[in-house]
Amino acid sequence: MATRGGISASSPRHRPAGDTGGSLRSGARGVTRARRRRARPSAVARGPLIPYLFILPAFLVYGAFALYPLGRAAQFSLFEWKGFGASTFVGLGNYVDLAGDAAFLRAIGNALVLIVFYAVIPLVVGLVLAAILRRGQVRGMGFFRTVIFLPQVIALVVVAVAWRQIYSPYGLLNDALRAVGLDALARGWLGDPGTALAAVGFIGTWVEMGLVMLLMLSGMSRIPAELFEAARLDGAGAVREFFAITLPAVRGEITVALVLTIIAALKTFDLVYMTTSGGPGNTTTVPSFEVYFRAFELRSVGSASAVAIVLTVLIFVINVGVTRIGERES
Repeated sequence: MATRGGISASSPRHRPAGDTGGSLRSGARGVTRARRRRARPSAVARGPLIPYLFILPAFLVYGAFALYPLGRAAQFSLFEWKGFGASTFVGLGNYVDLAGDAAFLRAIGNALVLIVFYAVIPLVVGLVLAAILRRGQVRGMGFFRTVIFLPQVIALVVVAVAWRQIYSPYGLLNDALRAVGLDALARGWLGDPGTALAAVGFIGTWVEMGLVMLLMLSGMSRIPAELFEAARLDGAGAVREFFAITLPAVRGEITVALVLTIIAALKTFDLVYMTTSGGPGNTTTVPSFEVYFRAFELRSVGSASAVAIVLTVLIFVINVGVTRIGERES
């Protein structure tokens, strides 16, 4: 090849400008391919089991503290066992016995009544109060939210002891009734079969109302102010504004509130145990208290386990139904 001054004609100094551009483009393509190779996940990372490995630690904890005890309870429910010594396999006999057990059926009925106090009343009152507070723009909202949520923070045992003193024959409630001349209404509220369940339920209303109201306020705070302004310009009053704008906007929060409060109503134990211990008679007994009573007082672990499994299924079915209805309405 001819050279000039010892420099080859094919030297980069004598290459056409187009050749340099092509070299740069090929180099850029090489860099891009290298980056793609580095960014592309490996075959191991793209495996179908990788997502399950991420949730495995949480699932192990959940299985150890929830699924395993539930499975053992289901196993115990198939036996007649006192909690120690030999056991006798009875199959579904414990469940068959529950179908005609008056105490168990009364406990289920009481739990359904408590749903009204724990879920329905707090939802209605919480919705109305949250709408009033949202419309009125009350000052000091942060402090108010803390105060109404306080019952959720206090241990239910402490709440039960405090309300037991309020409901006592010479407690604060009866003193207030006597002070306004309503002596005939004063009574031992937790010892009267006609008022005991409602008295326990009212405690649940007081506890759950703060949670429900806080959920409703949270949902209402996300509603654009322009919607309320447009409704007022159209002449909508407070009631129409509530049903047309506020209520549809907080359907998700209503579903969450119902799920949480229904679960609290069906699994309540410490409140009943500390206030009435299921009495007087069995007027305030609930399924969770029946589990305790049958296992530790009657020494019938199989029957207690059967009650626990039925309660678990009941909670699951009711809350799945509530969730499905909430999703369909949304």
